[in-house]
Amino acid sequence: MYRWVLAAALVVAVSSKPADEEKKPRVLHSPELSKEDHYQNDEHNTDYDHEAFLGEDLAHSFDDLSPTESKERLGKIVDKIDSDEDGFVTLVELQTWIDYSQKKYINEDVTRQWQANNPENLEKMQWENYRTMVYGFMDNMDPSELEEEDGTSYSDMLNRDKRRWDTADLDQDGSLTFDEYKYFLHPEEADHMRMMVVQETMEDIDTDKDGKISLEEYIGDMFLDENDKDAEEPAWVKNEREQFTQFRDKDGDGFMDEDEVKGWIIPPDYDHANAEAKHLIYEADSDQDEKLSKEEIINKYDLFVGSQATDFGEALTRHDEF
Repeated sequence: MYRWVLAAALVVAVSSKPADEEKKPRVLHSPELSKEDHYQNDEHNTDYDHEAFLGEDLAHSFDDLSPTESKERLGKIVDKIDSDEDGFVTLVELQTWIDYSQKKYINEDVTRQWQANNPENLEKMQWENYRTMVYGFMDNMDPSELEEEDGTSYSDMLNRDKRRWDTADLDQDGSLTFDEYKYFLHPEEADHMRMMVVQETMEDIDTDKDGKISLEEYIGDMFLDENDKDAEEPAWVKNEREQFTQFRDKDGDGFMDEDEVKGWIIPPDYDHANAEAKHLIYEADSDQDEKLSKEEIINKYDLFVGSQATDFGEALTRHDEF
């Protein structure tokens, strides 16, 4: 998944390493559809499908529902997906729905931050206003306080945001429209921001600042067990070492340069939503007509949405409408 996260104290999109032990690889320009792995130890993980089909927030709303409630709510979603109302969900309709589910989070995130950092709801957000809202606290800090113990520098974050702001500013007027602000917060969503994603990835992973990424830097960005230096690496980390050697480092010199990093995080011609739609149809298409009826989808409700098979499910009070 994309590694663009919000720095809580700053309410600003920056690239940051997660604190969890098993760090995920940086993801593709065509975004991963779930934080879950699609396969774990060669076993299919339906949690991936739930988040891909519903989006993360909506997927969690099914977690405590009984099978009966899950099927009822899923039926309402199927009616929305079947845009031509012919009683079947086609590959195109399913892919469109998955795209919508994933972009819904991004649009909600941009709207929330636009309102927070543009309280007067001006047509365009000025850089100076944004800087004051997000980084104004720096003006009253001693220079020695601008760097955290972990090496995080507020000055570097400010400079990176300004560079990203200028790249997102298509008409170069120093201010951002709502759409340009979306590119600023989620650069993976815009073609003209592609190299910004590559550049920031290089800066984050290239810890010795030699302009290339070694195998150690590549693995260290995803996995670092500081509590147990002798701990055995998880299988997925060993696999990533092989990926680096066999596929990422195309010229075999032991490093990834900028072009190789671009090929890694912005691979051509792969559409995750299309791949997931094909996977769901393959799994649920019992009559093999290459489209899904509502009955076929509901029969495979555990694949699409999951639920808790509990006796008290009918007593739950959640009755969200779609």
